[in-house]
Amino acid sequence: MIVPLTRQKFEQIIPLVASGPQYKYYWGKLSNFVQRILISVVTLAVLLLMQFLFRLEFGLIFFFGVFGAFFWLWYPVFQASIRNGKCRRYKYSGFFRGRVLDWWITDRLMGKQETVNGKGELVIIENREKRINLEIGDETGFSVEFEAPLRNAHKVISRGQIAEMVVMSNSPDLSTIEEFSDIYIPSRDLWVSDYPYVRKDFFNEVSVRLRANQERKPRRRSPKT
Repeated sequence: MIVPLTRQKFEQIIPLVASGPQYKYYWGKLSNFVQRILISVVTLAVLLLMQFLFRLEFGLIFFFGVFGAFFWLWYPVFQASIRNGKCRRYKYSGFFRGRVLDWWITDRLMGKQETVNGKGELVIIENREKRINLEIGDETGFSVEFEAPLRNAHKVISRGQIAEMVVMSNSPDLSTIEEFSDIYIPSRDLWVSDYPYVRKDFFNEVSVRLRANQERKPRRRSPKT
């Protein structure tokens, strides 16, 4: 089941500026932080050198200096906002509620590292990550496949559980789905995601309202025999 979302509600669910969890996602590991710090330091050094050599206007140097000095802080916001913008470019969206049709575990090669062992031989170490794969669909035949890093919390996932997500399209009738968000399993209050696309508060607001509407619908009586 896909319920169309208004543009206003969609833009609440997929924020323009990075949310807290999105900022944390792009903050990354210690190595990412160190890399950003180095970029900030190099930027400041280059600006100071340019000021010394070319006697540039102080106001201009100060502006770019502040911009570069805080690169480590604002760059995760920029990365998340760019990613959100790719979703917000779709003209139409809907709230999808279906079920987990299937799930399976795979390994993904995340990178390779070359090192030398004690004998002086070149050794290639593969960095692999276990991923959970979900097939989500409904009674209309619509289905999508989704993957995310495997977490211990995913042990509770089973076939038949209700699954919800936001779907995006450039078709007014949502006949062609071009992108979708992270997945929520309400019975376990569990999010399955790599990147946290949605604002959970606005998403849950829609989820609860649709669930209440379904419960209020009168059930058809079975014909008498």
